[in-house]
Amino acid sequence: MREHEFRELLEKYLDGSISEEENNLLNKFNEEISSANKDFNFKSESNKIDIKNSLWENISSQSDFKESKTYTWKILAAVAAVFIGVIGFNFMDSKDPTAFNIPENAITLELEDGSLKIIEENGAVKVTDKTGAILGQQNGNQLVYSDDSNVEEVVFNTLTVPFGRKFELKLSDGTIAMLNAGSSLKYPVKFLKGQDRKVFISGEAYLNVAKDSAHPFIVNAGELNVRVLGTQFNISTYPEDITTEVVLVEGSVSMSSKLGNNESISEILLEPGFKGSFGRITGEMDKNQVNTDMYTSWMNGELIFRDMTFDNIIKKLERHYNVSIVNKNKGISAKRFNANFGNQPIENVLEELKFNYGLSFKIMDDGKIIID
Repeated sequence: MREHEFRELLEKYLDGSISEEENNLLNKFNEEISSANKDFNFKSESNKIDIKNSLWENISSQSDFKESKTYTWKILAAVAAVFIGVIGFNFMDSKDPTAFNIPENAITLELEDGSLKIIEENGAVKVTDKTGAILGQQNGNQLVYSDDSNVEEVVFNTLTVPFGRKFELKLSDGTIAMLNAGSSLKYPVKFLKGQDRKVFISGEAYLNVAKDSAHPFIVNAGELNVRVLGTQFNISTYPEDITTEVVLVEGSVSMSSKLGNNESISEILLEPGFKGSFGRITGEMDKNQVNTDMYTSWMNGELIFRDMTFDNIIKKLERHYNVSIVNKNKGISAKRFNANFGNQPIENVLEELKFNYGLSFKIMDDGKIIID
């Protein structure tokens, strides 16, 4: 349970609007805290003094309490707040996220020490160093890092975006990365002078790289490195895909990879309007001219499929809409389709596929989609 969820339950408990299910959840949470902190001695004199002082500060800060049931509840709330503060319970920064039931659709930020922060829409997450100095701060749907920090060694953060979500990141050099659904980017909290600006990606992102001729920007996608000085491009390198694709919108980039176990390097240069492809199994690279809008439409919530297998379309739909799709019609798995979908619900997409290609589908009670 996260802090804001706990406080919401407390508020409902205070005003008497809490349901039986919510009350049971609150009781269970209280038992878990007690069990996890059974060695904490509330009877020691120092702790009793701390609790008493903190409790009085909480109670005295309430301006509207009266000698009534409300007054009693406010005291209980204050006790709960003190209790959490005394045992040092941290909702947002646990190194074991499963302990606090981080939802599957949450955007998360992993810090250098392995702790996690949840990024909520229109939230106000702050990233700090060990001294408390601010390294980055959330600004609506963008997490912005500063170049003014005193970081003197490479320190990495990792932003992970789940299925059905997108999020934007502004790195310390001004580079902007828009991450697509099911993607993660590992990056330094600050790029250091005299060193390449190197980041690591899994999934898909559109990058608008700040120009800095003295510090090349390198995107690592497994065996492939994409090297740029200042440019805009889209890179797609999902783990389940056998090909990594780089689509150049502006500027120039080079794609390079080692050949086998030797030091020989395979490299190709891209010009605007070209797509470079890297086969993860074969190690082969090639390029061809494309309509870049097809590959960047996801940033506007749109999907464009050209000569794409149905199995690949399913993968993209699952990521984009955060749904589970089971294809029982194996005869169309390898067939290739063309389709355009705007920013519309998954139900509309399925209806269009049914109308244009004769596909039948059903949506189960649990939300799973079956293609027959």
